Amino acid sequence: MEIKIRPYQIEDTQAILDIINYNILHSTALYDYNTRSFEQQKAILDDKIAKGFPVIIAELDGAAVGYGMYSEFRFREAYKFTVEHSVYVQKEHNGKGIGKLLLTELIAIAKKQGLHTMIGVIDAENQSSVDFHEKFGFKTVGIIKESGYKFDRWLHSVFVQLLLE
Repeated sequence: MEIKIRPYQIEDTQAILDIINYNILHSTALYDYNTRSFEQQKAILDDKIAKGFPVIIAELDGAAVGYGMYSEFRFREAYKFTVEHSVYVQKEHNGKGIGKLLLTELIAIAKKQGLHTMIGVIDAENQSSVDFHEKFGFKTVGIIKESGYKFDRWLHSVFVQLLLE
């Protein structure tokens, strides 16, 4: 099993959309209620790339099985050295080291771009994601209680941070 990490191509949009929509419908990884259309997802990806942010793909046997990206954390100018990242892997490929490869590459790209810090926002129910990030040196820097409401319950957002310098 050889996983290749490479830049996003338009042909990857459907695979990313499938991953996102699965998570919207079945998890608290995304606080969205409604699935996205192909056009909506492509516009999101195009916006990231137009702003100079990376979108990377994990490819296995010629198919996109995961992706990672980051973009602005907030929209004020003073935040320009801080990014918020996302890493998602198809459910059937979790636990195979794909997320590790994606996050390793995102961190390397962020350092090359001269960024200072990466932020992750994780639902508190997803302790495995918090643990995953801690292995990379991310620290929990805050929890916002009842910041989201999905599946008929209040959700808490855990903020994790990695200083890149």
